[in-house]
Order: sequence, then structure tokens, then C-alpha cells
Amino acid sequence: MKWLRRIFDFYLDASVHVALAVFSLVGCSGLILNISIPDPLAFFLFFASISCYNFVKYGVEAEKYIKVANRYHKNIQFLSISCLLIATYFAFFLRTETWFGIALLLALTGLYALPVLPGTKNLRSWGGLKIVLVALVWAGVTVFLPVVEVGKMLSWDVSIEFVQRLLLVLVLLVPFEIRDLTYDAPDLKTLPQRYGVVTTKWLAVFTLVVLFLLTFIKDRVSQMELIGKSLLCLVLGMALLFTNTKQSRYFASFWVEAIPIFWYSILLGMAYW
Repeated sequence: MKWLRRIFDFYLDASVHVALAVFSLVGCSGLILNISIPDPLAFFLFFASISCYNFVKYGVEAEKYIKVANRYHKNIQFLSISCLLIATYFAFFLRTETWFGIALLLALTGLYALPVLPGTKNLRSWGGLKIVLVALVWAGVTVFLPVVEVGKMLSWDVSIEFVQRLLLVLVLLVPFEIRDLTYDAPDLKTLPQRYGVVTTKWLAVFTLVVLFLLTFIKDRVSQMELIGKSLLCLVLGMALLFTNTKQSRYFASFWVEAIPIFWYSILLGMAYW
């Protein structure tokens, strides 16, 4: 059964699981905002997420990313390039306005992975700013781009959903921040480094409460959205409860990242019940 384990590890290491999470959050936006997500956008974001995430993970040192000696990483590199080509194909079917949004989000991703100025570190090394930047990109990709692509106005409900998605990603990042506490350099000043594990988890719980309460200030709230976000916050709360510095290998990389997939499955099930 070792080959199954290898396939599963490759699935995680090659960012396919992350891409499914992005795809799921885009689907959630479609169901909550009552918009039909165009297939070209959904497929573009899925394949582009694989390429972008692998670049961020493995391509910070560009020379090492291009000159790959390890067979395993060569396979990831091949998958990333293939996905980039597929994403490029689907990009030609997107609206011009969506292209501008993609360019902005790519610029933010570049700031995260690459040095901002000569002789400086990238924003990935700037502690708390890192998770805010990641949350902005995820919220932009999964809420802003679908709305722009279908030509929907940036209404009050869209703005609230954007803020909720940003808060959601911030909470999803907490288990990763706590997991990496032992390995992160002290100068990163991540939330667990600044406030400790317990306080960070309480801050995440407070963020979850704010996320849920924001639902009630929307102009239109469906029963599906209310139930879906209740279950989402419940599952996230349980994940935070079991989060600690000594995690199982797949706790954050698989189970936590699977929460958006779970949320989309719940919404999809209620929509077609």
C-alpha cells in the first residue's frame, strides 16, 4: 500500500488539495451570492492555484525551482507547468475586467513570494502581514473574481461576503501558524510567537464569532447560507480545539484544508435537496 501513500503525499505536496479548496470556495460564493460560476473561471482558478501555490512553496529561490535535481520535485514541476498551460487556455475565455483583477492578485502573490526591494526579504517574512496578505488574495480570488466575471455589481452583500471570506482564511491559517511555531524564526513575529498558542486560539474563536454575526447584517440571508455558516464555524471551532504544536502529519495539510471542501459539499447538498 506504499504506492497509495505516495500518491496521497504527492496530492498534498503538489497543492492539488489546496486547489480543490479554492475551487470549493468559488463554488460557495456562487451558491451564497446566487450567481452561476462560469466553467472557464472555475477551471482557470483550479489549475492556476496549483501553479501559483507550487511556485510560492518551491520557487522562492528561483534557481532551485528551475534546476530541479530531485525526481519527486521534477514531477511537481512538470505538473505545475502543465497546469499553468491549461490555466492560460481557460484565461482566454475570461472577461477583460477579470484579467485586471487577476493581474492585481498576481501582483500581491508576487509580493508575498519575491523580495519587495533589492536586499530585502519578501512579505512572507514580515510576520503578521503575511497572513493578512494571504487572506486578501484568497478572498479576492474566491469572491471578487467570480462577481467581476459575471458582471454583478459590488453590492453590500458582496462586500460582507468578502470580509467574511477574509476572516475565514485568517482562521484557517491559525493551525498552520501554530504547527510551524517550533520551526519559524523568532523575527517572523507570527501570532503564536507574539501572544502564545492559547491566546491565538481565543483570537481565532473571536474572529469566528464575528464572521458568523456578520451574516445577519446582509440584506438577504438564505436558510442554506445560515445553516452552512453555522456548520462551518462549528467545524472550524473543533479544529481549533484540537490544534496544538505537536500535530499529526496530515492534521493541517489535509483535514484543515479540507474544511472549505466540506462547506461546499454541505451547501451543494442543501441547494439540490
